[in-house]
Amino acid sequence: MTQNTKRSTFALLALAISAFAIGTTEFISVGLLPLIAEDLHISVTTAALTVTLYALGVTIGAPVLTSLTASIPRKTLLFGIMIVFIAGNSLAAAAGGIGLLLAARILSAFAHGVFMSIGSTIAAELVPADRRASAIALMFSGLTVATVTGVPLGTFLGQQMGWRAAFIGIVIIGVLALIANMILIPSDLPKGTRTPLREQVKLVTNGRLLMAFAITAIGYGGTFVVFTYLSPLLHDLSGFKEHTIAVILLVYGVAIAIGNMIGGKAANRNPVKALFYMFILQAIVLLILAFTVPFKVAAILTVFLMGLLAFMNVPGLQVYVVMLAKRYAPQAVDVASAVNIAAFNAGIAIGAYLGGVVTDSIGLIHTTWVGAIMVGGAVLLTGRALVLENKEHTLRRVS
Repeated sequence: MTQNTKRSTFALLALAISAFAIGTTEFISVGLLPLIAEDLHISVTTAALTVTLYALGVTIGAPVLTSLTASIPRKTLLFGIMIVFIAGNSLAAAAGGIGLLLAARILSAFAHGVFMSIGSTIAAELVPADRRASAIALMFSGLTVATVTGVPLGTFLGQQMGWRAAFIGIVIIGVLALIANMILIPSDLPKGTRTPLREQVKLVTNGRLLMAFAITAIGYGGTFVVFTYLSPLLHDLSGFKEHTIAVILLVYGVAIAIGNMIGGKAANRNPVKALFYMFILQAIVLLILAFTVPFKVAAILTVFLMGLLAFMNVPGLQVYVVMLAKRYAPQAVDVASAVNIAAFNAGIAIGAYLGGVVTDSIGLIHTTWVGAIMVGGAVLLTGRALVLENKEHTLRRVS
């Protein structure tokens, strides 16, 4: 391993540690929903606003704040991001009511949005072009490890010591991530450039980019129709005890970690083709869950498959958007990455909200096939994108 390779690997690991802290925060509410609802005397669907509003905070914060902070040195910006992150989670731990808790979640979400958008572009710049999807996958592995260990352990901690203890634990992780950034991230990172308004306009007027953002929101969000309500679904319909659900979330997280690395490698060559088949499998698994959830062993196996596919599409979606941005809006690549992070979280917000509507109106079990239909929409859009990419490839070869 060369010196440059070692340096880039350590930098990617620092980004992954930060992503671990942020990923734990984003998804911790999923395991804590019943506890938050009981303690604050609110319904589970009201408690689920901690997922929905967090996602909306990222959706709004990622493109806007990324654009506003473009001229700040990357390492300085990472430092500021983690300070805001620590403050937001400290506020959540101290929250005595749903209002303050939601405000704390939105504050944390702003830090998340900026980190994930600049983190992806930094990761891509640290390695050669043919390793970019794998580099982004390594950075995002922090998120997947968060679902492997952070969310289940946070859920267990919340069950044993109260949900606020889980947020205190996240604050500690945030401090460790801050230290890792200061030690491992190089100071000579290239500065971001302020994107001209006309270039930003290209991102929201170009049909191909808009389709890519829609694929991200619909394809990624479809899983969250189910995942947001996974704890009550496993408790109420599968009949698992609370402590067992924490273990199942661990199994789910292991599957996500495996799927993320597979997705990164699969997307290195042809991200659109890989995404097309991933979304097909994802829709099928969500539909199968509708039939297996009443049976404990079958439910665990299906949840594992659901986890395997849940984050598999993330590296491919990011690489595809960056690829299109370089083609159609080359001065707005950073902002394109931020808009795609916003699309991920718009999908989470839509999925979580839709899951709540479905749960309140027709029942928990129906979140499964509704999520499958949402992912099915991404299959159709990705199929169209694949056709267009193949046409362009053919034209380039002929010319």
